[in-house]
Amino acid sequence: MTKPRVREESAPAKRARARKVFLRLVKKYPGAKIALNFGNPMQLLAAVILSAQCTDKKVNEVTATLFKKYRTVDDFADADPRMFAYEIKQTGFYRAKALAIVTSARVIRDDFGGNVPRTMPEILKLRGVARKTANVVLGNAYGVVEGIAVDTHVRRLSQRMGFSTHDDPVKIEKDLMALFPKTDWFKLTYVLIDHGRAICTARGRKCSLCPLKDMCPASLV
Repeated sequence: MTKPRVREESAPAKRARARKVFLRLVKKYPGAKIALNFGNPMQLLAAVILSAQCTDKKVNEVTATLFKKYRTVDDFADADPRMFAYEIKQTGFYRAKALAIVTSARVIRDDFGGNVPRTMPEILKLRGVARKTANVVLGNAYGVVEGIAVDTHVRRLSQRMGFSTHDDPVKIEKDLMALFPKTDWFKLTYVLIDHGRAICTARGRKCSLCPLKDMCPASLV
């Protein structure tokens, strides 16, 4: 990880720069949105859990078949965890993921009336669900925005642009929430992800092509 150049920046100045970053990225990636395919909140929850340490492309390949068999909360809740693990094996960490998805579906059926929870405190009660997963599901399934989903791309870009010095996703999320207005939170995740995939990659980043090169502390140009 390339450390940003240290520079003095007041809180108002950092917020102003954050706003400019957001507007430029929205212009660059106007169609930025979640890349995972799903048909309902339960399938979305399953897809997000499967995406841990796995590419969205691979998850979509797996769920193209998986979601024909597992459509409802009951379908997931009644699944044989061993068979389910075999069916998602290509996503990696499949035993833990299978247990998380099947267990969560059973909790949703037994404790939440068969509906994926709509609030942060409730959805965090599900197995395998931390704030990133919760933010993605709540935002995309229900339009409920209670935070910012911090994945590897969001973490990397937040650090490079000097918006956070932390490695902990929860602390990074807190820093971002203080910099960006709530109206930007949902879209912010996806423009950062698209930018992280297209230009500000983990390796071989293309700073000369970056629309943020004049305001990014880690710019190489």
